[in-house]
Amino acid sequence: MLSHDQIWEALDRLAERHELTPSGLARRAGLDPTSFNKSKRLSADGRLRWPSTESIAKVLDATGASMEQFMAFMRPDAGPSEQPVEQPVKQPAGQRAKQQESAFPQQGGSIPLLGFAQAGAGGFFDDGGFPAGQGWDVVEFPAAPSQKAGVYALEVQGESMMPLYRDGDVLIVEPGAQVRRNDRVVVRTNEGEVMAKVLLRQSPRSIELLSLNPEHPNRTLELSDIAWIARIIWASQ
Repeated sequence: MLSHDQIWEALDRLAERHELTPSGLARRAGLDPTSFNKSKRLSADGRLRWPSTESIAKVLDATGASMEQFMAFMRPDAGPSEQPVEQPVKQPAGQRAKQQESAFPQQGGSIPLLGFAQAGAGGFFDDGGFPAGQGWDVVEFPAAPSQKAGVYALEVQGESMMPLYRDGDVLIVEPGAQVRRNDRVVVRTNEGEVMAKVLLRQSPRSIELLSLNPEHPNRTLELSDIAWIARIIWASQ
């Protein structure tokens, strides 16, 4: 039978294995940074608090660890150095993945990163809005990149997207994904303007976008004026 201490010890050892603090591990998994803090492991009245199965699943996905490896961390004599190194995640098959492999190293836990200001320049995207060319940085992705080929990150620059997104926030974008009403999206025009908005409605000829910052007007754009539109699937704030 698993104990409360064993579960938390396994999470601590998994964090150490990836040179992270418990807060860093939670952040990588897309959770509240305080989720794994020692102060959260007991309630105010002294009752034991257990990490949820969903939290553990997200941690395993974010680190690439298997359940067997996680269970091994529960042994009293287990240490991070004893655990096998995870094998790199293979890129999915398909022409798009092959195109990306020619421009970027095979993704493990990292994806291409670009600033919003740079995103408006030419040469960083192909015709479908997928990352291409040189000049990209990389950033850690809190889920297995192999599940969503072509995802990349854009770093917010300036205050034009406040209060939702602030300078330095990182937006994870999935090009090629179907976008629906009320999705948060990144749009690039043929003129090189790049913006993060909320999709209000789309017709066969145009789209209407809601500004994230009330000080900036909403936009209506002809589809013929849009280079690409991609859905925001995650944000690091």
